[in-house]
Formats: sequence, C-alpha cells, structure tokens
Amino acid sequence: MKSFSGTRVMFFDAADTLFHVKGSVGEVYLSHARKYGVTAGREVIQQAFAKAFADAPPPVFAASDPQEIKSCERMWWFDVVHNVFYRVGMFEGFDEYFDDVFAYFSRPESWELYPDAMPALRALEARGIELGIISNFDSRLYEILVGLGIDRFFESVTISSFAGAAKPSSKIFQRALHKHGVEASGAVHVGNSLREDAQAAVAAGLGGVFLDRERNVEHRPDVVTIRSLSELVTLR
Repeated sequence: MKSFSGTRVMFFDAADTLFHVKGSVGEVYLSHARKYGVTAGREVIQQAFAKAFADAPPPVFAASDPQEIKSCERMWWFDVVHNVFYRVGMFEGFDEYFDDVFAYFSRPESWELYPDAMPALRALEARGIELGIISNFDSRLYEILVGLGIDRFFESVTISSFAGAAKPSSKIFQRALHKHGVEASGAVHVGNSLREDAQAAVAAGLGGVFLDRERNVEHRPDVVTIRSLSELVTLR
C-alpha cells in the first residue's frame, strides 16, 4: 500500500465525491417529466439512468474547439437521457424536456456539498498540499465549483472532454499530473468509484483512495479505503 507521507498533490473526483445532486437523478428526471405526461416511477427511471449511463461511451470527443466540445458534451448527454426514456417510454416534447434537465444540472443550486468536503479541503490546504480535480464531468463543472464556493481550493481542474481521455484511462491522470509538474509517485487521487478512481489511479502510478461512504465494498489491499473525507487529514 502506498505511503502518503510524500504527497505533494491530492486530486479529487467531483460529483458524488465532493458534492451530490439534491434528491436523486431519478427524482429530478421524474419531476421535470411529469408535465409531459410521464407516469413511470422514480425507481424505474433511476434504474434506467444507471443502465443508460453505464452503456454510454466515454465522454471523449475528437473536437478541439471549446465550443464544439461543449456541443459534443450536450449531445452525449442527450443520447444518455434519450436512452433512459427509450427504456421507460418516450414522449412528445422530449427535446424541450432535455433542455430543461440539462439546464437544471448546470445550476449550482441543484447540487450540494457533502458536510465533510469543505472542512477536509480547508485542512489539506492548510497543510500545504496542492489540490486538483480529475473528473469525467463535463464543462458545466466549472460553474458548479464556483457556485458551491470550492473553486478556490483547486489549482487544476481536468475533465475528460477537454483532456481527450476519461477515467479509468491513465492518460487523464498524466494530463493532470503535468499541470502540477509532479511525478505520479507524489500524487494521490480520491474518488467514490473503486474502478474509475482508486484502482485507475494506482494503475497510473498514483496513490488510490476509495471513498466508500455507504460501506458497500470490503477492504481492498490495493487501495486505501475511507468512509469520510475527514479521514484524509489523518492519512500518513
């Protein structure tokens, strides 16, 4: 297991690690879909979303122009949401519905920080550790970080659509490391996905920290497992 005593940079996943959507994705999709006559239950929609999201290709695009990348991001999400309702029942007015939910998730007030996020970031900053984000989220992330008041903590934000690679690929970790001028051995990545965050970080040469808030996974020898971000401050 990696020692964290020499850590210069600590990277974080974003959604479901530092912050989460208020309610659930299923609740948001359903609340916006009711006015279009959708009657499917929240759990049905939530399960359909999980399946559609898992089946989607990595959010990596051939485009290089920022505006073109943003258009690709939007189309990527359009396909995901379309696949959700392909499974539970398509309805008239879907394009307008998608506009509504895409805009909803771009607003910072649709998200909230986990209670342990801000104290952990402040403590790590006080210890002189550089902080960054490595996320498969899209460019809406920047506005969300600002709105939640945590953008100031991060010296870098690396997202898949602009990095040209998505977790668990080692390429996105290398792009993030380059921004800090640090070798992989001097960095740690923290996230709520065992495969895409912790194990992917280890495969790229970083230390991997798996945030298992729900205690769903048994101890793994290849990564450090924590239950709260507050535990990061005590890692040695």
